[in-house]
Amino acid sequence: KSGYRFCSEVESLLSCIQCGKYSQKRNRGQGMDSHMAFQPVWHIAASVTDVRDECIRETGKRMERKISEIKALFQAAAVDELPELIEAFRADTRSGVQAVIAGAEKRQKAVLDEKKRLEGMKRYEHQYAQAGVICGIDEAGRGPLAGPVVAGAVILPKDCEILYLNDSKQLSEKKREELYAVIMEKAQAVGVGYASPERIDEINILQATYEAMREAVGALSLKPDILLNDAVTIPGLSIRQVPIIKGDAKSVSIAAASIIAKVTRDRLMRQYDSLFPEYGFAQNKGYGAASHIAALQKYGATPIHRKSFIGNFVALE
Repeated sequence: KSGYRFCSEVESLLSCIQCGKYSQKRNRGQGMDSHMAFQPVWHIAASVTDVRDECIRETGKRMERKISEIKALFQAAAVDELPELIEAFRADTRSGVQAVIAGAEKRQKAVLDEKKRLEGMKRYEHQYAQAGVICGIDEAGRGPLAGPVVAGAVILPKDCEILYLNDSKQLSEKKREELYAVIMEKAQAVGVGYASPERIDEINILQATYEAMREAVGALSLKPDILLNDAVTIPGLSIRQVPIIKGDAKSVSIAAASIIAKVTRDRLMRQYDSLFPEYGFAQNKGYGAASHIAALQKYGATPIHRKSFIGNFVALE
């Protein structure tokens, strides 16, 4: 009649009071002697009305919480904890609390939408599930003027869920770093391959990319049965391959590989930046930004520049 929603613990206690069950463990925990510990609950606990009133008082305490405290509570909660929090504070009619609840419900919807999007990216994983162990392959760094091309190979567990997994180019650097850590934790196997600037100049960027991809597959601790590749078919591999146009946006396995490759290469370019600070490698990652080209023309090529890529900007010996 009070209109308050009792928690399950209170409901359980009410049930015990009404049916006269004993509560040996609970009473002993309150320091009662052995004689009292075996008395019916109604002889030693509050009446049903008293329990109800206590519940109302506890609810009142909850209602007295500052809005800032409630907001912090919601912000710290995991998404799967939000439904319970929302129900606990829904009776609080203060506009600030209702705004917090609305934000939490919006957050819940966003996660549900993300899970639906992610499920769509498992289409190829579901399609080839019977083929055995699935490995995604992708590369980073085919277009830059400097630095290596890096390939990633990733085997994810079946039904693995990594929220916000996507084509690495669609993600911020911060999000890529976060997802890199999650992939490394959850993946069954991760392999990385490299082709140096010298190798790129020697055999061309496409062949160097294939070489890096083969190296990435060879570095896996688990042998794949099928490769899902971003657009290409890698020569020199006997493993079944499925090339997928724009695969890094269509397959969770390829997306994971693209993040591994991109983060690995970006970290390398930041290290190169400390050796060659004039070129801004930490920012441009070796791509042909105006500031990079200006530095190239002013200072000349470094050992990590691809000679086959920079002929239009500097005179080569």
